[in-house]
Amino acid sequence: MKQAMVIINPSSGKELALEYLRKVEDVLREKAGYDVVVNETTKELDATNFCISACEDKFDLVVSIGGDGTLHETINGLLDQPHRPKLGVIPLGTVNDFARALHIPLDPDQAITTLTSSRLRRVDMARVNDQLFANVVAAGSLADTLSSVTSEDKSKLGALAYFKEGIKELLGNSAASLTIEHDGGKWEGQAPIFIAALTNSVGGFENLAPDASVDDGLLHGFIVHDLNFFNTLTAGFSLLLGNLKDHKDVEYFTSRHIRVASTEDVKTNVDGEPGPMLPIDLHILPSHVQVIVPEDEEK
Repeated sequence: MKQAMVIINPSSGKELALEYLRKVEDVLREKAGYDVVVNETTKELDATNFCISACEDKFDLVVSIGGDGTLHETINGLLDQPHRPKLGVIPLGTVNDFARALHIPLDPDQAITTLTSSRLRRVDMARVNDQLFANVVAAGSLADTLSSVTSEDKSKLGALAYFKEGIKELLGNSAASLTIEHDGGKWEGQAPIFIAALTNSVGGFENLAPDASVDDGLLHGFIVHDLNFFNTLTAGFSLLLGNLKDHKDVEYFTSRHIRVASTEDVKTNVDGEPGPMLPIDLHILPSHVQVIVPEDEEK
């Protein structure tokens, strides 16, 4: 019999996660024919360790129920595994970038019905030092600010919570000295933030990298620099309109490998969570994970 492991953060989804869990179990058992094992997270790295055991025991499917943080940990259980189960996603977070990029319904009940879909999408992952990420890595003074956005603000404002904190930091003219090497060359200078995106949706803004696809085999790099008050506002509008890469104070490139370093102590943000200090090495892992998507999902 097919085996599915459900990894759930019981505190996600405004404490409704366990209600959705029962629906997930019913769908997997009765409609999809799986034997289901459920694991609840209680501490950091639980989701990663649960997923590792699913790989080692050759489960057919792993379902992540929670926000982007739970999904990030779950995906990291797939790192360096010879057997990688299919992935199902029930988004219960505030932003849910990965689900947005794959057109998985943000309504949990609709997402649960997607688990019966016969359609799979092979999705790129990328490696940053010794961990995987599915959406974005940011480096610079602004990246540290984004990590400090409160859960309360995210619940109230959604993606605009990141925008609000970002504007405050940019107006403070805070920048770090960065050296960025990629397939097409090298950039050195002062920048408040560097972004490497795998998908079009970053921080809930689905137009940050409109050219990015989940399976294009590329990292999409944005170096933001020289932002005064007026340019900060115009960059914000460019982000909302989907043409940030064309802004005069943004350097844009695509690459399969990126190295970011600094002579200063510079923090990073990985998939919305605090990441390692610089330097970092990023490598694309093409078509690394098979994800269940809606039958009518458009590429």
